[in-house]
Amino acid sequence: MTEDRYAERRWRMVYDQLQTRNIRDQVTLEAMSRVPRERFVREGDRRRAYGDHAMGIGSGQTISQPYIVALMTQGLELTGSEKVLEVGTGSGYQAAVLAETGCEVYTVERLAELSERAEGTIRDLGYDNVHFRVGDGTLGWPEEAPFGRIIVTAGAPEVPPTLGEQLAAPGILVIPVGDERFQSLFQVKKDEEGALHQLRLCDCVFVKLIGEEGWRAS
Repeated sequence: MTEDRYAERRWRMVYDQLQTRNIRDQVTLEAMSRVPRERFVREGDRRRAYGDHAMGIGSGQTISQPYIVALMTQGLELTGSEKVLEVGTGSGYQAAVLAETGCEVYTVERLAELSERAEGTIRDLGYDNVHFRVGDGTLGWPEEAPFGRIIVTAGAPEVPPTLGEQLAAPGILVIPVGDERFQSLFQVKKDEEGALHQLRLCDCVFVKLIGEEGWRAS
């Protein structure tokens, strides 16, 4: 498959899958129209990279379907100047979308092999505004806190208290919360007084957020 054919599929993803499902934020749409999603899946899966479904990436983890990536990015209400913490690097695709908006991105992944692979892909694509760490994402990145935005790409039993503390005031956190099988995606806004206000965005299914303030590893 040629790069031109990927570009067409990327365009169709943005305008057929996303805009028709009420993704209207231009920052999100423009970023996703530029990031080559096929680079973040296994080589044998590249033909399916722009389908409206999640895909396995190895190590028991997944890359979220494009709509969920778009909905979470839109929920951050980015202008392109924010400092963003991502919990769960995974394939690196979400981090690349955030980087494409111009934000400074700090991404934490507990699985070293995924972090290293994602960093290699992101560096190959020329992004220099993404910083990587291997560790427990439920504990955030204290040396770099506070963050104007936080995005969690795995399902949590509740909002990890440490992440709430590392969110700036005002700030926005997007996170799936629920049980081990089903979650709801929430936008959590912290106001200038530090109070948290939740807005439910949709039902969803994510892999578990493993960590001290998440689920225990099996």
